[in-house]
Amino acid sequence: MIREIETGITTFQGQLAQVIPAANSATSHWYVPPPVAQGFRWIAEKTVEVGQAILDWILDLLKGAAAPIFMFIDSWKWMDIKGATNGVATDLTAQNLVVDDSDWSGKARDAYLAAANAQSTAAARIGSIAGNTSLNLLACAGAGLAFYIVLAGVLAKLIAALAVSIAAMGSGIFSGPGIALFLEEAGVNTAIIVTAVSTLSAFVAAQVTAMITLHGDAVDPTAFPKGAWPKANTGEYGDASVRDGDADWSLKR
Repeated sequence: MIREIETGITTFQGQLAQVIPAANSATSHWYVPPPVAQGFRWIAEKTVEVGQAILDWILDLLKGAAAPIFMFIDSWKWMDIKGATNGVATDLTAQNLVVDDSDWSGKARDAYLAAANAQSTAAARIGSIAGNTSLNLLACAGAGLAFYIVLAGVLAKLIAALAVSIAAMGSGIFSGPGIALFLEEAGVNTAIIVTAVSTLSAFVAAQVTAMITLHGDAVDPTAFPKGAWPKANTGEYGDASVRDGDADWSLKR
């Protein structure tokens, strides 16, 4: 899509360079009254002026064309983070840490499982944040791509309209409607760009709201006591709980 837009810009720049020479050529005939020739050249100059303004606008909008690509790449990476952290959360669940036939019991066992459960919860929270971040980035990437598809379509229509205008000038047939076609297309299509920009801005505003929500998830102390990762160990492990009469087993464990 970026290549299509860049190619279109080059074509459009070349067309704008042809407008005034075409108008001068068309008005150089003996049968063209000076007032008509002057008015025709004025129209050509305004056509170039409007076209250049639109071109500058499109070039400015094109500065962010790489953003959807990086958003997609980052979205992919955040899903990798989600998978890794959810894997940690699953590995640290009670059913995966305790052997069913184990008769280890006491405060050490309970403290061990409580600490492990806190680790699992914290890892799961990171997985949730990563997943939400990925989905929001993907949505932004899709919106960005849709916007540049609209921009490419508008540019293609402007190129076609300007081509008709240049052909009308060069034909020797003074076609006011032919020249006006480009100006009309410029007005209609720039309105389309304005609408697309407004829609994109509204979507980005929604994403800002999502960012605030994600920030809230990140600072939520439920899974991160006092804003820190939960402790992975506890002094309760050495309380002399027993397994098969071995009073020191829990400490070794």
